[in-house]
Amino acid sequence: MIRPGIAAMGLVTPIGAGKAEVAAALFAGTRAGLVPRDDLVPGRTVLSGAVPVPPPGAAPGAEPRNNRLMRLALDQIGEEVEQAARRFGRERIAVVAGTSTAGIAEGEEAFLVHRRTGSWPVGFHYRHQEAGGLGDFVARTLGVEGPAYTVATACSSSGKVFASARRLLAAGLCDAVVVGGADTLCRMTLGGFASLEAVSAGLCQPFSRNRDGINIGEAAAAFLLTRDPAPVTLLGIGEGSDAHHVSAPDPEGRGALAAMRAALNDAGLAPGAIGYVNLHGTGTPLNDSMEAKAVNALFGPATPCSSTKAMTGHTLGAAGACEAAFLWLTLHPDTNPDGLLPPHLWDGAADPALPPLALTRPGDRLAGKEDRAAILSNSFAFGGSNVALILGMDRG
Repeated sequence: MIRPGIAAMGLVTPIGAGKAEVAAALFAGTRAGLVPRDDLVPGRTVLSGAVPVPPPGAAPGAEPRNNRLMRLALDQIGEEVEQAARRFGRERIAVVAGTSTAGIAEGEEAFLVHRRTGSWPVGFHYRHQEAGGLGDFVARTLGVEGPAYTVATACSSSGKVFASARRLLAAGLCDAVVVGGADTLCRMTLGGFASLEAVSAGLCQPFSRNRDGINIGEAAAAFLLTRDPAPVTLLGIGEGSDAHHVSAPDPEGRGALAAMRAALNDAGLAPGAIGYVNLHGTGTPLNDSMEAKAVNALFGPATPCSSTKAMTGHTLGAAGACEAAFLWLTLHPDTNPDGLLPPHLWDGAADPALPPLALTRPGDRLAGKEDRAAILSNSFAFGGSNVALILGMDRG
């Protein structure tokens, strides 16, 4: 299987927009992106990861906020995509995007207007809510003409797009693929997790004995993949669908473990070659318990790892791409010349019921340059739709 080079990356998150701004916040460790909102869950104030940069074009009839967030990420890779278009032809550039909320927020606002006035607001169209609309939007925005579609598998959506993209390249259906994902804060998502009693009363505390749920966030990230070498390479992918339960993970972490093992096998790597694990780490009792078991069983108690959701919130369908972008920032010599690791932010209260993990602190670094060859990110979704990505330096 080919190892695509990741030629370009753009992102917008609750901790900033663009590579330099996000990298500075990520490696310093900040919770400034988690802000109180009282408009998402009736009768309750919750901390949510809100993108601080207003996306362009909010006039009636404009693209939904989800697409406009994605445009902010696409703008950051536009030059590289144009270079690829001149080289390969626009028909040879594909798009695979991931989302779970799409334009649901616009549908919520439109319904409130309709309930109040009896009419739908000017410019609203049901297509704004279509989960499949993001891939089409990316293709239209960039003017590319290859295969374009959307993956919607809840919280693994924009992790799985990398697997889809690699298959398109391997099959010869295209010469470059734009991949990524976006998700936007909306009432339906927060209300759903609140009904499951899975939303934290304050700041989420992944892997703490005091953890009580998640913070929800929004983000967008975009990448350009080609067959050419690049400073950061997609080394391996592991996918699975354990179908243990509609919303709860396998308590022993068997599905998560299978996805990570598959990614290692795909990359041709032993567990000891992984220098850092970006944990799914939502801060819910069940997720953190099963993931600690799976990560400890495969990598032991000494491999550095952290959950970046304590900074951004859980960005749902955008989480896979957002956290793959964090791996890219960690590996790329221009954004992280000192080899810093994303710190694990929590209250420091270890849960004695969980197997031990080497949770990172601000200032922690990869052990040595040889260890920068491979790092892994987990994304686990409802229904056991799991994916693990390995990015790194392709040593051939």
